[in-house]
Amino acid sequence: MSRAALLVLADGRFPAGGHAHSGGAEAAVKAGLITGAEGLEAFCRGRLHTAGLVSAALAAAAALGVDPLSLDAAADARTPSLALRVASRKLGRQLMRAARATWPSGELDALAREFPKGAHQPVVLGVAARAAGLGPEDAAYCSAYESVSGAASATVRLLSLDPFDATGVLARLAPEMDVVVGAAVDAARGVGAGGVEGLPAASAPLLEISAEVHAAWAVRLFAS
Repeated sequence: MSRAALLVLADGRFPAGGHAHSGGAEAAVKAGLITGAEGLEAFCRGRLHTAGLVSAALAAAAALGVDPLSLDAAADARTPSLALRVASRKLGRQLMRAARATWPSGELDALAREFPKGAHQPVVLGVAARAAGLGPEDAAYCSAYESVSGAASATVRLLSLDPFDATGVLARLAPEMDVVVGAAVDAARGVGAGGVEGLPAASAPLLEISAEVHAAWAVRLFAS
């Protein structure tokens, strides 16, 4: 296993399409829930322990070799918002293109054939991590970090927030990322005995509602 591959996969410059999505931050900024670093930290903390945990567990399970079709169905069931399901599959399709070019893999090819319009992003991320020779912890860390780093980067653009302040938010959340990743990997390792139904299903209703509202905007800077 080359741990350096994790740096490539988690790099914000990896062409996986994440730069076009705010992780709900754009809607939160417009609603006045994020006005600065303090609001960003609260938003990211909530996102990390809900959507971030779910995504990290799905990615870890996929990296362990759990059937990606069952994981994709599990991701669908855990994403009530149509707008978020559409965004996740678009991100999955873009990540698939980048991953297949970077780490050619029969498993990635098979998943692409099964979901020509895109599997859910965390599932693709886990299979990509597996193709890169990475383990479930690596996939979970990548997913957990993405769940907050996208919102932080978007807020810099949306509010002209000092990038140092945004990075400070991510650094303060690092210990909590460790906790979330640990819980995600433990759940993923339990899929063999309990099935995908045992994976986390933490909900974030405001994220779901805001995504639907955001999708109806005539003018927006980010896709989601």
